[in-house]
Amino acid sequence: MTLATGGNMGIGFWVLYIAVIFGFMYFIAIRPQKKERKKQQELLSSIAIGDSVLTTSGFYGVIIDMTDDTVIVEFGNNKNCRIPMQKAAIVQVEKAEG
Repeated sequence: MTLATGGNMGIGFWVLYIAVIFGFMYFIAIRPQKKERKKQQELLSSIAIGDSVLTTSGFYGVIIDMTDDTVIVEFGNNKNCRIPMQKAAIVQVEKAEG
């Protein structure tokens, strides 16, 4: 009888151990990714024409036009340097004043 009970406790221990490992992985990896994704979505939904932005390429520019998933960004003082890009390429926004 003791051997059968010991075997069941061993299986229960391993099931609990695996559950704890998955729980730990959720709080270490998955949950922070979800928070970061939500923060990025809020950032992208708050952009407007005239805002200064930083792109994933490291370029600073000003948004001059927008559609649902595309923005046209003007780079530098040269008014002819206007490049369309996806909104997802924006990593930082500085709101236009006034």
